[in-house]
Amino acid sequence: MLKVSDLSVVFNEGTINEKRALNHVNFELNEGDFVTIIGSNGAGKSTLFQSISGAVDIKEGKIELDGKDITIDKEYVRSRVIGRLFQDPLKGTAPHMTIEENLALSYSRGKHFSLKPVSKKQRQIFIEALKQLDIGLEDRLTTKVGTLSGGQRQALTLLMATIVTPKLLLLDEHTAALDPATSQKVMNLSTKIAREHHITTMMITHNMEDALKYGNRTFIMNNGQIVLEISAEDKKKMSVEDLVAEFLKVAEASDEMLLRK
Repeated sequence: MLKVSDLSVVFNEGTINEKRALNHVNFELNEGDFVTIIGSNGAGKSTLFQSISGAVDIKEGKIELDGKDITIDKEYVRSRVIGRLFQDPLKGTAPHMTIEENLALSYSRGKHFSLKPVSKKQRQIFIEALKQLDIGLEDRLTTKVGTLSGGQRQALTLLMATIVTPKLLLLDEHTAALDPATSQKVMNLSTKIAREHHITTMMITHNMEDALKYGNRTFIMNNGQIVLEISAEDKKKMSVEDLVAEFLKVAEASDEMLLRK
């Protein structure tokens, strides 16, 4: 469903600040896979998402989504089939527009956007979708998004990213800026929506417990590479302590290999 082949990204190439952010990354995801991704800062996690979504140029490699080569597609083209959430709840929504207007923008993804008023049919679709969030937003369609709390905005952003079912959903530490209770609620919503709509999902997290609890596969990244993949069966047998130990072991081995080069 998603196939990444020999993907490399180099920032500031040819300068003293040159950095190889991704180094020949390869993996394949099946439809409906939910992959959690862990790694230290600078491991290449967010750069991987930026490459897949088209936000950064790649040096070499190929990205295929649902059998289509999207390697050179512009970011706005990919956004029609790729949903993405960021760590900052302020991203992903237009604060000076209402909840209804934000949803209308997302609902028109891949279509010609019109400034015409939302139809009764569309409004009912929005209301039913908002009810699933269970945070009372279905009664606040005319509320400006900028007045919502961080958790409400992130939940709304999740809905906006999936109201037209994407082929791929990228969650970039999307609960990190939320308080524990709100974080749990948004995580539950994320897994519920991904499962019910069978959306292939990738989630970056620094929470080792979440890395084990959610998804059917886990990638550990270091130095711009996926240095270990943990299967669903192995995840079931692991504790958080086991995962931390495995993470430290493969990261150290990767660092040593880099030093030898």
